[in-house]
Amino acid sequence: MENYTYNSLTLQLEGLKVTKNFKYPVFFLFFISYIVMMIMNVGISVLIFTDKNLHQPMYLLFCNLSVSDIIGCTHILPRLLSDMLRPPSERLISYYECVVQAFTTQLFGTTSHTVLMIMAFDRYVAICNPLRYSAIMSNKMLIKLTVSAWGVAFVLVGILLGLTIRLNRCRTLITNPFCDNASLFKLSCESVFINNIYGLTFTVVLLTSSIGSIVLTYTKITVVCLTSKNKSLNSKALKTCSTHLIVYLIMLFSGMIIVMLHRFPQYSDYRKLSAILFVIVPGSLNPIIYGIQSKEIQRFLFEMFRSKKCLK
Repeated sequence: MENYTYNSLTLQLEGLKVTKNFKYPVFFLFFISYIVMMIMNVGISVLIFTDKNLHQPMYLLFCNLSVSDIIGCTHILPRLLSDMLRPPSERLISYYECVVQAFTTQLFGTTSHTVLMIMAFDRYVAICNPLRYSAIMSNKMLIKLTVSAWGVAFVLVGILLGLTIRLNRCRTLITNPFCDNASLFKLSCESVFINNIYGLTFTVVLLTSSIGSIVLTYTKITVVCLTSKNKSLNSKALKTCSTHLIVYLIMLFSGMIIVMLHRFPQYSDYRKLSAILFVIVPGSLNPIIYGIQSKEIQRFLFEMFRSKKCLK
């Protein structure tokens, strides 16, 4: 299909290149990962909303991360799994579906940063201003933080995709397992200078804000812990902040690997695999890490299993 049509409404996905011997093992590995990830993220979200002991800002903000993971993996993995069972020539997708998938993909990646930024602010207030925590992290503030995390991501990604949609297309092959912004504007034969400038600015601003907020809040938290003789405060800070930091680092390094592999076209297959793992790995580990850290979640699960044993 490549180079034969102009502004075609039907595109072809290159997909993930897997040999016949490994097609079904890889398919079932991704399928099981998707099911496990969905169960954990939906489960922990339902648990947080149903258990009043978990109606705390830290957990309610974490729900945003679970929702982002659910949206991201649901819009990418089912389509990817179905394409793996089709021959390359039949991996077709409409242009409009591709745009929606690209928007969702970019939104998922952006909210991963913005949500973790507002969670860092929550940890900063809890440790550096514990007496004012309830007053600052009110329900109104939680709504504002949630709306800002999703609203900023929505606007930035909307502009990003808007600049891509305006371009005419002379190619039809998406050289990626799924649609994203870069794959879409690479279909154009027009100048993509503006797209590259905005995309670079978008990435720099997002990463600078994300990394900067984490460094700033954790520096202040470290100073408070070093100057404080309150062992209980220091223990709580170490426990909650290490959890948040691990989640952030997993997300950051997963994304950085993809960015670095973009610089080496000869490793395109590894880049494609990394892009898929960026969806699977953080989404699977986030609920596990927070579940292990939270005594409230552990207590709920323990009581639930104990009640089931009693019923038997």
